[in-house]
Amino acid sequence: MRTITLIIVHCSANKAGSTIRMADIDRYHRSLGWRGCGYHYVIPTDGTIERGRPEAQIGAHCKNHNRHSIGVAYVGGLAEDGKTPCDTRTEAQKSALKRLLSELHKRYPKALIVGHSDLDPHKPFCPGFSVVDAMLNVNFEC
Repeated sequence: MRTITLIIVHCSANKAGSTIRMADIDRYHRSLGWRGCGYHYVIPTDGTIERGRPEAQIGAHCKNHNRHSIGVAYVGGLAEDGKTPCDTRTEAQKSALKRLLSELHKRYPKALIVGHSDLDPHKPFCPGFSVVDAMLNVNFEC
C-alpha cells in the first residue's frame, strides 16, 4: 500500500462548459504513452465523480509528487476563449469536489490537500482557484 501524504487538486485545462469526461482524458493520456488517465478522480461539469487510476497505483499528475499523492481533477479551468485561466467549476463540481475531498480526507487524514500550483511553479493557474482558501471553510467529519 502506498503512503499518501498529499491530495492534489487540478483542472483539466479545458474551456468552461467542456463536456469531456474521464474516458476522454484516459484516451488522451494513453496517446501520450501513459498507462491511462494520470488522475485518480475526474469531476466533469455535471458533478459526477469518475474514477481514473486506482488509488493503489501511482498517478501521473504532479512531477516529483506522484508516488505519494492522489490526483483529483475537475473538467474546466479556462474561460470561454479557451486560453484565459479561471475558476470554471459549476455548482455541481464544487459540491462533488467538497464531497470527494472529505471522503479522501477520512481515508488519508494526515494528507495535505493542495492545488497543483502550490507544488509546481510551472503550473501557476492550476486548478484556477486557491484550494487552501477553499478548504478553510470545509468542516471534515472525522
